Amino acid sequence: MSAIPEIDLSEPAVVRDPFTAYGQAREAGPLARLVTAGFGAMWTVMRYEHAKAMLTDPRFELNAHTYLRPDVPEHCRKYMRTMQEMDGPEHTRLRRLVSPSFTARRAAEFRPRVERIVDTLLDDLADQALRAGGDAVDLLDHFARPLPIEVICELVGIPAEDRSTWRTYGAAVAAGHGPAFARAIPAIMDDAAAAVARRNREPGADLLSELIGVHADDQDNLSETELVTLVWHLVLAGQTPANLVANAVETLLAHPGELAALRADESVMPGAVEELTRWCGPQLLTLPRYACEDADIAGVPVAKGEPVTVALAAANRDPRVFTEPDRLDLRRPAGRPGHLGYAHGPHFCLGAALARVQTEAALTGLLRRFPALALADGGARRAPDPGTWRLTALPVSL
Repeated sequence: MSAIPEIDLSEPAVVRDPFTAYGQAREAGPLARLVTAGFGAMWTVMRYEHAKAMLTDPRFELNAHTYLRPDVPEHCRKYMRTMQEMDGPEHTRLRRLVSPSFTARRAAEFRPRVERIVDTLLDDLADQALRAGGDAVDLLDHFARPLPIEVICELVGIPAEDRSTWRTYGAAVAAGHGPAFARAIPAIMDDAAAAVARRNREPGADLLSELIGVHADDQDNLSETELVTLVWHLVLAGQTPANLVANAVETLLAHPGELAALRADESVMPGAVEELTRWCGPQLLTLPRYACEDADIAGVPVAKGEPVTVALAAANRDPRVFTEPDRLDLRRPAGRPGHLGYAHGPHFCLGAALARVQTEAALTGLLRRFPALALADGGARRAPDPGTWRLTALPVSL
């Protein structure tokens, strides 16, 4: 067996250009060792075929060790265990109860409401540019980041008078760390519990009312704890479109030929979003899974208890699967094999259809409204985050 490649996440070259670093490791072997200070080492699956296999293999599980848990008050701890930590019958039951509310059809039905949110945010973006005297405006702060929390508020029926508080939560969660993030998690849980209680008393035309009511006459329905956990986790996991929209805009502005083709034919947009998710999706690595027993991946032994992740940045550019994988091609043929940007298998992202609708609506609205959109002087700034490909600022001129 050839030597196992090692990737040091503290190396500036890896942080600056993970696609090249992971790509080189992928071509050296199907697995690599990922090393980072403070977290030890873990196995990383580099190639598409083996990644899909591992993500569906019951010998590798998500568990409490997968997550860095924020410290929350005692009364909030019952909400900490989300569906992502569950496997087997427990996970299957919860997916069965909630999945009908997250189908592609339901996301398409919700799209007009997303488009109204997008239009309002674009109005605010234009106003912000005017107040700045026509100078650069940060697309991340004033459009991409606010979008997911506005959509989640609409989805679960948060009253208009409470949404400014939830916007604060969204901004704290988008930051991903720090005192504001630590304070936001228990506050989101408390307000999610209040939202569930309100919808138990006063049902409305929203997801929360639907999940409370659709199984109300069944012996098996969602408990209060399960509903609150779902809502706060939607806020936490629902930030993906913010980073994806920002990455997509930066990428399109750097590829004027692809951008012109997309402006000329909006029917390309659904496929374009899939290609952008493959090419510059924000998740570089999946959450680590732990081997329940001694196993092997692509002939490499993995001991019981060892963590394993998938390098999405490598698997989504695997030349064994994708033709010219390092080339952005918005007309890349749709269908299988699809990218792994929303993972694969039992833990495929529950909100993937809604994330796709948000991203399509955001890019369509933005490109229609501002035909002269361009990067401003200084360009985008990217976070030194080895796990997430995300921007900290995206100054543009409209």
